[in-house]
Amino acid sequence: MTVVAGRSKIATTLGIVAASQPLAARAGVQILERGGTASDAAIAANAVLGVVEPEMNGIGGDLFAIVYEAKTDRAYGLNASGWAPTGLTTSLLRSRGLTSMPSTGVYTVTVPGCVAGWEALQSRFGSLRMADVLAPAVFYAEEGFPVSDIVAERWAAYADKLAGDASASATFLVDGRAPRAGERFANPSLAQSLRTIAADGAPAFYAGPIAGAIVDALRAHGGTMTASDLAEFRAEWVAPVSTTYRGWQVFELPPNTQGFAALLMLDIMEQFPLREYGLHSARALHVMIEAKKLAYADMLRYAADPRFAAAPLAALIDKEYARSRAALIDPAHAAATVEPSVFEGITTSHGGDTIYLAAIDRHGNIVSLIQSTYHGFGSGICAGERGFMLQNRGALFTLDADHPNVLAPRKRPLHTIIPGFMEKDRVRIGFGIMGAWNQAQAHAQFVANVADFDLDIQHALEAGRFTKPTFDGADVLVEALIPDETRAELVSLGHDVTVVPPRTGVFGSGQAVMSVAKGVHYGASEPRHDGAAIPEAPPLA
Repeated sequence: MTVVAGRSKIATTLGIVAASQPLAARAGVQILERGGTASDAAIAANAVLGVVEPEMNGIGGDLFAIVYEAKTDRAYGLNASGWAPTGLTTSLLRSRGLTSMPSTGVYTVTVPGCVAGWEALQSRFGSLRMADVLAPAVFYAEEGFPVSDIVAERWAAYADKLAGDASASATFLVDGRAPRAGERFANPSLAQSLRTIAADGAPAFYAGPIAGAIVDALRAHGGTMTASDLAEFRAEWVAPVSTTYRGWQVFELPPNTQGFAALLMLDIMEQFPLREYGLHSARALHVMIEAKKLAYADMLRYAADPRFAAAPLAALIDKEYARSRAALIDPAHAAATVEPSVFEGITTSHGGDTIYLAAIDRHGNIVSLIQSTYHGFGSGICAGERGFMLQNRGALFTLDADHPNVLAPRKRPLHTIIPGFMEKDRVRIGFGIMGAWNQAQAHAQFVANVADFDLDIQHALEAGRFTKPTFDGADVLVEALIPDETRAELVSLGHDVTVVPPRTGVFGSGQAVMSVAKGVHYGASEPRHDGAAIPEAPPLA
């Protein structure tokens, strides 16, 4: 079946950075050209994204990464997600009239993990000074940048939210409105915060004036975060979890992320001959949609901070178990409900205010990195005059005392953001697609596009997708890139199909980098955002 392709993949023997903003991708490439590693480049690109795409990410949010190190031929996982503040308990929220987690505001703010993640990446896999790595972000924050089209549209959608916090309004609005596309915007307060981090490292963020500004801002809104909640936080190196799919080994991060849902989906999908069914066929999409329902039901039942409740991953990521789950799929009809059912308190928004980037250096090291403040501009609370918003990741806790993801002090919530990595026969791909609950199902579709349908990484990102943002019912959103006859057949199978135009944020947006055996590197960035994959230039005499 023909796939409408808007771009070709990028190829070079040097490095590539792919990001949702060309300014960020170019900043990462500048770092590669100065001798930096893929990790240095990823930090630089992420820092610039926090400046130029502030509704999606920033130093007030969390970070996850998978790092492939070429010399050891190993993939390493980084969990830089923060914990709930001391004193934030279910009893406190219930005493204040709440019966479920709020979606925004002070009770959703968890410790920001991003800067701790930068330090972990840079100290283990970096080669440059943090001051060099953060220099492009400092420049754009101080001197300003023209706001890009999609960012301007999303920024404007959150103007009322920003107006609700005096510091947020002063920092991110211009004369009470969001900056327009092409308008130059600067954030000198953020520039100063980044300079402080560049000079003194993560301790400058988690202690001292920046930490004090975070605590003061939250206390002013009735929050419970303490100085020690910030000072004692550390990012954590974790072992990725993986499964095999059509000969590929696919890696995700373990809970507290939703990553294993992508592996569960793939294990179920592997029980069906999708290649025989055909790309964008109703039979293939029906299997994928039904596999999503089954995988997410298990993910929602078991995903939580493993320091509090360990998920039975070995039992879940088991081929025999996958066969039993696949047997539940009715080839003739869509399921309206699957077990286990959704627990109380989970958010079902299909939006996702997240960035994903991928970097590869000339040596074949790969960083697959995702970072977010969750909903647009996070909690709606700015860290005083420090130039950044605080995340609302705590919204993904539940107040259900019987669930492993129940709110507790110093506990990390279930996380939607996930980086991906896959390898087969010395071909290695770092990939990711942002978009809240869209992510695991989009990862599985990307892997199938590569493994089942032989698409290259650019076309695998561009191909039409589905997303099911809810956890019950037969509703599903299908991109208009999926053929009319396929959508009609899905309806005949009982799917409640809503058609969404192409190039919208509903299906997220992603990037990918790839290395092959002969030292050739590829990059891809899909057209659902303003992004680009940019190659490193050779040194000039």
